Amino acid sequence: MLVTQLAAVLGVFGLMALWEIAAPARALRLGRSPRWRVNLGLGVLNMALVRILAPISALAAGVLAADNGWGLLNRIVMPDWAAIACAVVLLDLVMYLMHVLFHAVPALWQLHAVHHADPDFDLTTGVRFHPFQIIVATAIKLAAITALGAPVVAVLIFEILLGAGSMFTHSNISLPAAVERWVKYVFVTPDMHRIHHSVVRLEHDSNYGFFFSVWDRLLGTYRQAYADALDIGLAPWRDTRDVATLKGALRMPFARERAPSRIGSETTAS
Repeated sequence: MLVTQLAAVLGVFGLMALWEIAAPARALRLGRSPRWRVNLGLGVLNMALVRILAPISALAAGVLAADNGWGLLNRIVMPDWAAIACAVVLLDLVMYLMHVLFHAVPALWQLHAVHHADPDFDLTTGVRFHPFQIIVATAIKLAAITALGAPVVAVLIFEILLGAGSMFTHSNISLPAAVERWVKYVFVTPDMHRIHHSVVRLEHDSNYGFFFSVWDRLLGTYRQAYADALDIGLAPWRDTRDVATLKGALRMPFARERAPSRIGSETTAS
């Protein structure tokens, strides 16, 4: 299963990288280097950290829940396909709510700001997260899998979506207009998510969805995307070494010049 998960993620990475080269949606401010060194460095570090620190993997949590009858879906009689579909949808809702939490709680925002500090938006932005955020997110994910009693197959599907989907929604591409018009009603697209990385707080406090776009629409956090003059990043960090080096990104939440607080003007550029 881990091989399947890794193959899917690497396949999407290669496809998105080629697509970005062939038909980029926007010109990059800083280009791929040194951003890719920082972003991919964080991605590799986080994978290693999870393997070392997490008591069990997400798949193992699904196995434990099934073997012990833990969780909501193990107490409800339904066809296997329905349990798998429910688990994937509900885990996606958990990701949406966790994302909102990382924007709303000041201490969590200081960690999540490392992701938003990327001054460009491409597939590697999808793996640019501070290790402390990954630790918190992994704990929430394992708790959600156990509480839901998510089937192992559903967990595998979700894990593939978590890795491959993050790179897709952050990729520097645009779907054809006729496709985008319909797809965004169900799924998060790069054009829909790009505004979430705007320097304008009202814009980056919107479109939190991970895979399904329905949560933003149902819960009032959807904002119409636009391409012209969209400025990416966090204003205080755009020209600092915290963007350009792995060490800088790691120390960013604890630096004297920290990301703007979530408390204050709704129009703050942050």
